[in-house]
This record gives sequence, structure tokens and C-alpha cells, in this order.
Amino acid sequence: MSSNRIVTPFGVQSTAAEVIAGIDLTGKQAIVTGGSSGIGAETARALASANAEVTLAVRNQAAGQRTAADIIAATGNKQVLAVPLDLADRGSIAAFAARWSGPLHILVNNAGIMASPELRTPEGWELQLATNHLGHFALATGLHAALAAAGSARVVVVSSRGHLNGEVVFDDINFGHRPYDPWQAYSQSKTANILFAVEAARRWAADGITVNALTPGRVRTGLMRYIGDETTANAPASFAATSPGIVWKTIEQGAATSVLLAASPLLDGVTGRYFEDCNEAGLRQPGILRGVAGYALDPEKAARLWQVSADLLAAR
Repeated sequence: MSSNRIVTPFGVQSTAAEVIAGIDLTGKQAIVTGGSSGIGAETARALASANAEVTLAVRNQAAGQRTAADIIAATGNKQVLAVPLDLADRGSIAAFAARWSGPLHILVNNAGIMASPELRTPEGWELQLATNHLGHFALATGLHAALAAAGSARVVVVSSRGHLNGEVVFDDINFGHRPYDPWQAYSQSKTANILFAVEAARRWAADGITVNALTPGRVRTGLMRYIGDETTANAPASFAATSPGIVWKTIEQGAATSVLLAASPLLDGVTGRYFEDCNEAGLRQPGILRGVAGYALDPEKAARLWQVSADLLAAR
């Protein structure tokens, strides 16, 4: 981990609007996955407010179009559109990447699912890993040429504090042998998000592409549809309102770190790092659900995950 941690003037209560204030993204093209609601929609709204051309990559096309219309009305920026993308469907990802033209300046890998029942893709991949990591891996690698063409592109990977509860189990990444646990699956997928950022940062540095991961913090959004809220029996103990270091954020605050990594000049050239509350996170301290796990920044694990992911996607 870097000894010179990135510190910004922003913090836990900062909003996306505050982070984007004064930034001009005219001529920049941005994609936000899961952009039809929650943190994704707010991230897209902030980027559009700075005059970026924003594509909402969404599974529900009707919801995406409604959100695009809302963003256009709110910002006056007419260059906002919704395009279908199902991150659990390799064909959908390939079609999305194939229709992209021109450089891509900002890719926000925001979409995700959390603590779902045991579900699998047609390939047999566990759905949380497939959606949260493998789908975004396929999307980012599929768009690599467009990112490289931008000259100084940014990839933003929305992870979670949930990564602190478990690392990638390479020997059984798709729960073929161990009993399925929705929270272990979620934690594994969110650790995978950070490991992707570490290895992509290394591989793509020569292309001028920076890649950073973040946790948005605790926000009540549609991501919680499988568990309800912190009062639900299925929620882990760390969701309790009294857990040390837990602060519930608004959606506007939850999107702030994503927007910071996507657009702020304060992050020029910064890559391969993990942020929370608009600042680079330190290593996790015992007993506190904050910071980043050392295993999530491990370059050997990051390289291994890249190979495993590429092999899974290449298999027919």
C-alpha cells in the first residue's frame, strides 16, 4: 500500500454535487452501469451536470429511459441516453461494447447485486460473482481500446466495505463444492472488484488509463432488495445501526466518492487504489468495519484473478 495516501478536501458528508462543482467535462464520454437508479443515477446526474455525454448502461431499458429523461430535465444536458446491458449475459456485454464508437473517457462500473439467493448464469457461474465482477471485467476489457483512445481515461469500480468479510476463494470461486452463502458470495465479488482495479491499473498504465475502486458507504438503495434493511433477519450483524464506524449516507453522499474518482482533477494520475468517504482508505484496523483489507490489494492475487476471469470468459 502506498505510504502517501491521497487526501482531499471532501469527506463523509460531501455530496456528488459538491465534488463535481466547477468541473467541466464537455467533450468527455462516460458510461455508468446500473445508471437507472440509486448511486448510479446520482453519479450519472453529476457527470451530466458537468456537460459529459453520459450513457446509462441498464438492464431495465424503460427505467433507464425514465432516468435519462429526468437527468436531461434536471441538468439541461440533452446528451444522456440509456442503452441495454445485462452484466450476467456475455452476448449482451459483447453487443454493448461492439456498438460503442469513439473514445471513452470515464467508465463507472457501478451496477451490482447483494446477498441474492443461490442463482447461476447459463455457464454455471454464481450470479453475484458473474454480475459484480465477471460482467464488469468483460465490459472493461471489451472497451479497452476506447479507453486507451481517450488518452487519460478513468475506470471507477464500485466495491463495498463488504469486501472486508471475505476474500476470493480461488479453489471454489463459483461455489461448486462449498455450501452457498449469500454474504460470502457478496464479499468475494466485492474483493474481486478491488483486485481488478489493482491489476487493471498495472496492465493499463501505459495506455494512460487509471483504475480505482471505492466503497460508497452505507446507503439505502435497491441494492438491498434481497435483505430489506438493517432490521431484517437476513442482514449481517455489521448492518446494525450501532455498529462501530457505520454512518448511513444519503444517495447524494453515497455517489460522491464515485464522482470524485470519475472526474476530479485531484485524482489525475492516481491509480490502483481504494477510496472511502472521498479519501484513500488506510488498511483495515481490527474490530472496525473501515479501511481496506490487505488481501484486496495483493498484486499476486490480482494477477491470478485476472487470469481466472479471462479463462472463464474464454471457455465455451
